[in-house]
Amino acid sequence: MGKTRMYIFWLLIVVFMVSGCSSNSSNPNQKTLTLWYWNRGLDDKLIQAVQKQFPDVRINAQKIGGDFKSKLKTTLAAGSNGPDIVAFNDWVTELFPSADRFYDLYELGAKDIEPDYLDWKWQFGVTPEGKMIAMPIDTGPTALFYREDLFSQAGLPTDPEEVHKQMGTWEDYFKAGEKLQQSLGNKVKLTDNIGGIYTQINAQSDKIYFDKKDDFIGESSDSSMKKAWDLAVQASQMGLIANANSFTSEWNAAMNNGKIASFVGAVWCKQILMDAAPDTAGKWRVARAPGGDGNNGGSFLAIMKTSKHPKESFEVMKWLMNPENQVTAFKDINLFPSATQALDAPVMKEKEDFFGGQSTGEIFTESARNVKPAYFGSKYANLNGIVTRELQSVALGKDPNTAWAAALKRVKKELLR
Repeated sequence: MGKTRMYIFWLLIVVFMVSGCSSNSSNPNQKTLTLWYWNRGLDDKLIQAVQKQFPDVRINAQKIGGDFKSKLKTTLAAGSNGPDIVAFNDWVTELFPSADRFYDLYELGAKDIEPDYLDWKWQFGVTPEGKMIAMPIDTGPTALFYREDLFSQAGLPTDPEEVHKQMGTWEDYFKAGEKLQQSLGNKVKLTDNIGGIYTQINAQSDKIYFDKKDDFIGESSDSSMKKAWDLAVQASQMGLIANANSFTSEWNAAMNNGKIASFVGAVWCKQILMDAAPDTAGKWRVARAPGGDGNNGGSFLAIMKTSKHPKESFEVMKWLMNPENQVTAFKDINLFPSATQALDAPVMKEKEDFFGGQSTGEIFTESARNVKPAYFGSKYANLNGIVTRELQSVALGKDPNTAWAAALKRVKKELLR
């Protein structure tokens, strides 16, 4: 008798569980939203929380490995089988020619939340015609990373405010570099590579290769292209560069062995530096960058026109990217906020052991607040690749004028394609 009661009890449990699952899966209002992103592009914990926040939504979150951009462009060309929501990196303007393949987020209510975000970051996702195809996720404000102990040994200022005051321009930074290298017997280089200087100077500019008509402006005096080229060449000719390409094994070793005293980089370089140079923990500091504040990196979310659920997709994106959740994502995986309210969170002022107890979040927050709005154009990556390759040849001994002429020739050929 006892066994029979036990059997009935467990049978009822199973029936209850099955009926519960059936009820959930047969929810006539539930919509499945497919999301494409890359590892650490979004906070996985927040994605998991979407279904609790939106009971009528099921998220099919897919981490796309390999060449994410190529897969997306292939999907756009096919015109089908895309996700509802897709992440972009800072190459968002490459997709402006395909803007009709994405929902205009302004038509879904994005105007209401626009004041919540850093304006320059928000404008990155708006086409010259005024269509908003991408909502900000994170940002990549830049700053000067420097070795406090090496600066001290060279008689340079070590306090971040003093460093910024005395090295506020690239020219002053190079002058300090000469002093540093002479003081340390030329065993330490001021910075890492010529392409890094070129990239970071352009990252501080509001006019680089294109205007909003997609006309090339690189030869105009308004453009930062030639200025960035000349300063990068100057640093190379002064012998201030270690010729260690960013984030290579050579770069990692130079950082960990104290062969490079500083570099300008985005906030996401913090984790890369900590992983690359564990033996230097406590010796690094961060100051506002020479030449001004800039941005390098940061990503977006968009809704593909093939989605049957644009309203639900927009509500999910809006929730994922609200200021409170941006603070959570910063705590969980260091995604630096694009929402202004999130920049005021106490976590941004927390001290960090690797940086000698400095609160680097305050430096990067100030940088993020002062980035100039810029338009990159749909061929930014192509042109930037051409110019930086020619710059690398200068670092290896090629005449700068010959290299500049070659870069311009190849750029103009690229623009005809």
